[in-house]
Amino acid sequence: MENNTPRAPYAHIIIKLLQGPVYVDDTAWHDLRAWESQIHDHFAKIGLELIINDTDGFGRIIQPEAGEHDDNPMPRLMRRQTMNYETTLLCVFLREMLEEFDVMNERTKLFLTQKDIKERIELFYKEVANKSKLWKDLAKPINNLQGIGILKLTREDSANRDNNQYEVKRIIKAIINNDKLEEIKNKLKEYVDTIQQ
Repeated sequence: MENNTPRAPYAHIIIKLLQGPVYVDDTAWHDLRAWESQIHDHFAKIGLELIINDTDGFGRIIQPEAGEHDDNPMPRLMRRQTMNYETTLLCVFLREMLEEFDVMNERTKLFLTQKDIKERIELFYKEVANKSKLWKDLAKPINNLQGIGILKLTREDSANRDNNQYEVKRIIKAIINNDKLEEIKNKLKEYVDTIQQ
C-alpha cells in the first residue's frame, strides 16, 4: 500500500535530534530555529521535550521523568548512560576545563589534545601511588565520551595518539549541571581517599 502522507518540511531536523544534539555551527541549526514551534509540538505529542540553549549554542531533546501520579507512564525512548569511574572522572575534568576556558577566553570552542587531558589527570593523581592502574588506557573513556557526543575528534595523529585533538562539546554543561558536578566531585574525592589509605 502506497503511503501518500506528505513529509513534514522539518523531518530532517526531527531525525537529527533523535540522533543527538544539533549545534549552532551545524547546517541544520537554521532550520531548527525556523521550525522550532512545529518541532516542539511534534515531540510534545510523544512525551519528549525540545530544549534550545542559546547561550551554549545547541538544541536537544529530553524525556522528562514520569510523575509519581502518572497512571500511564511512557516507556523510555532514551536510555540512561551509565559511566564507569574513568569516564565519569574525565567528564568532570572536561566540565571544569570548559568553565575555566569560558572565564579566560572570548572564543566559544575548547580544543584539547590527549596530552592536555593527561596532564590535567596527572595533577589530580599526583598523590596516588598507582596512577597507571587507575588510568592505564585513556582511549576507552575518550571513546565513551565521543559516543555520547561530549567529545568530537577534530584532528587525528595515528603515529602519536597524544597529539589527537578533540573539541569539548557544550552539551556537557547540560548533562552535568553545577549541582551534579559537585555531587560527582564529592563521590570521586571519597573514592580517591579510600584508595590512598
